[in-house]
Amino acid sequence: MASAAQSAHLCERAWPWESGSSQGLPVVHPHGAATHFHVVSFEGPDSYSRAGGIASRVSGLTEALANRGFETHLWFVGDPNLPGHEAKGQLHLHRWCQWISQYHPGGVYDGEEGKVPDFVASLPPFLTEVLLQHAREGGQAVVLAEEWQTANAVLHLDSLLRRAGVRSQIGVLWNANNTFGFDRIDWEALAQAATVTTVSRYMKHLMRSRGVDPIVIPNGLSADAFEPPPRGPMTELCRHVRNRIMVTKIARWDPDKGWVATIGIVRELKRQGLRPLLVARGGVEPHGADVLAAAAEAGLRVVEREQAQPGPAGMVDALEDLEGADMVSLRSPVGAESRRVLLRGSATVLANSHHEPFGLVGLETMAAGGLACTGYSGEDYAVPGRNAVVLQTGDPREFVGVIRRLRENPDEERAIRRAGRLTARQYAWPEIIERCLMPRLQLLAAH
Repeated sequence: MASAAQSAHLCERAWPWESGSSQGLPVVHPHGAATHFHVVSFEGPDSYSRAGGIASRVSGLTEALANRGFETHLWFVGDPNLPGHEAKGQLHLHRWCQWISQYHPGGVYDGEEGKVPDFVASLPPFLTEVLLQHAREGGQAVVLAEEWQTANAVLHLDSLLRRAGVRSQIGVLWNANNTFGFDRIDWEALAQAATVTTVSRYMKHLMRSRGVDPIVIPNGLSADAFEPPPRGPMTELCRHVRNRIMVTKIARWDPDKGWVATIGIVRELKRQGLRPLLVARGGVEPHGADVLAAAAEAGLRVVEREQAQPGPAGMVDALEDLEGADMVSLRSPVGAESRRVLLRGSATVLANSHHEPFGLVGLETMAAGGLACTGYSGEDYAVPGRNAVVLQTGDPREFVGVIRRLRENPDEERAIRRAGRLTARQYAWPEIIERCLMPRLQLLAAH
């Protein structure tokens, strides 16, 4: 597979967008070898390419499609030091923009403004050639593109496929996970070029103001989300935080994520003598300094910790000797297995965002057997008091009242955790593909 630099000569730096409504999607036969899937995304499975929930989404989706027997291709901004093309059974990884990424070692969004135009210009012509070869052999394909960075790539791809006369054999969907970059999108053109989708009813209502009415296809969970956390680290974690209320929050340092409200909750827990410990894992965003300043102003003692060794045991070791601390900020990445230890071992996991397009952390908490506490933005999967705690206000006393009641009624807490795990099973990627994606593709193909 050629790199982006090698295929740059194929690119059109400017092209006339063609008008006309998008073509119908092909009928997708669940086990049809002739149907290929192509997922187009900035984020991907490489450490270099992981920045948030989009990486989890595209990794889980493509693995599930490949495991279902479909030839599946993931096109993403990958690690510049890894192969441009890597095959893993039915799953093919295509690392794009590597020639730019080698000058931007900070990750997928480092040098984003240079990567986006290269991605838009160079990937569609190359992908078109791949799709053309498959179409000439009588095959059909579905392209699933993610987020604003790929919107113009979808327009470019649609134009090239129409010129080649194979648009009717290729289904194109574009998905919004968040509202980032909405002001950069030509919504009318995008709605003509692709079927627009999103991840929740909350996002669907937000997007209607843009003149589109997207189809909701929710996020899913990978199989490892349901694996039990290792017993040894779980036991050690419980020993470290016994007689304390450990609250975990894993999110970007972003005002929309409800970090300042979380500080208010911890302050109220402390004021009522409940000995809280907030385990916080943020990102690299500047709002982190505001959060730590708010914690200090609230009278909370904050410590920062890094793991001396990777994995759950290293993460648990980093949480030793915290008797005098109210908040610990983890400075090391928290891997999937370590996350499950935290999510399961916490009194609750705060997914209390003010703006939450989907709330993947809350769903991951449910899958791990933890107690998810969501905000009031309306996660589709959260049923108050049944499978999660759902806050209705910004008053920290509401949260404290709920926690007190659950501590006094452990059977109720266990029931919520069990119900949450059952709910999460309904969001496993094979379930989402079978129940939401495939029927929608079939329905769209009929129009």
